[in-house]
Amino acid sequence: MYELSNDQLSIVISSKGAELQSIYGKQTGIEYMWSGNPVFWGKKSPVLFPIVGGLKNNRYKYQGKEYSLSRHGFARDRSFTISKQTDDSVSFSLRSDEETRAVYPFDFIFSINYQLIGNKLKVSYQIENTGEEDMYCSVGAHPAFAVPLMPDTLFEDHYLQFEQVESAPIWPLSDEGLLLSEPIDFLQTQDKLPLRKSLFYGDALVFKSLRSNSISILCDKHPHGIKVSYENFPFMGIWSAKDADFVCIEPWCGIADAANTNSEFTTKEGIHHLLPKTMMNRSWAIEVC
Repeated sequence: MYELSNDQLSIVISSKGAELQSIYGKQTGIEYMWSGNPVFWGKKSPVLFPIVGGLKNNRYKYQGKEYSLSRHGFARDRSFTISKQTDDSVSFSLRSDEETRAVYPFDFIFSINYQLIGNKLKVSYQIENTGEEDMYCSVGAHPAFAVPLMPDTLFEDHYLQFEQVESAPIWPLSDEGLLLSEPIDFLQTQDKLPLRKSLFYGDALVFKSLRSNSISILCDKHPHGIKVSYENFPFMGIWSAKDADFVCIEPWCGIADAANTNSEFTTKEGIHHLLPKTMMNRSWAIEVC
């Protein structure tokens, strides 16, 4: 485990998956991350790479060959190494190897940087195509925040605050976690969504057309909460395990396969095309109060 701290925040990161384990507010005395109770969901903030979501039959086709990748890809289960550390930041990296190339035939360096800025944690992804051929990938975040935050409140006392007024449908998922072809009307000219556990009984709320660049979890009974800010993440997932005391706010550069996909990797929705020796950079942030 690796720890970073400043006068406002203390965070802990595991080398496995370079996964964020804790965000503790020194001035508020609050742990903002989900506990990771395996009865509900044993992870806290896995990174999603080189795919986001699931593939149809866990398979895809590339250049006439078929490969297998599990849901959300392999990075969350691999050990990262520290590539750089300063007083307020730490970078982890994962390099392609024989094991990754067996399921994902590209050469890459995937780096994750965590930086503390006052009461904010900035998380940056850098994907470098180190090979001589074009590369295809997706990346996404999956942080889980404790709800309720305070012991004298309930899950249902909290709400999601969108940066902008939204009129946006959600895209339902099949039992296999694949996107169905028709969206469902959901947000109707509103910037606030009251939380209730039944919202997530049908899996994640998947958005393709949000206007907001931030979503907050707030409560009218106390002044504390979190805000997740992001740019250049075209998809958003909001999820909780059934009846669990957390909510994930997930900025995605990628999305699950459609149920009617042809499984061709180069035309997969949300896939990004990287030329040889080029990089893709994305970042998002968590601000606490």
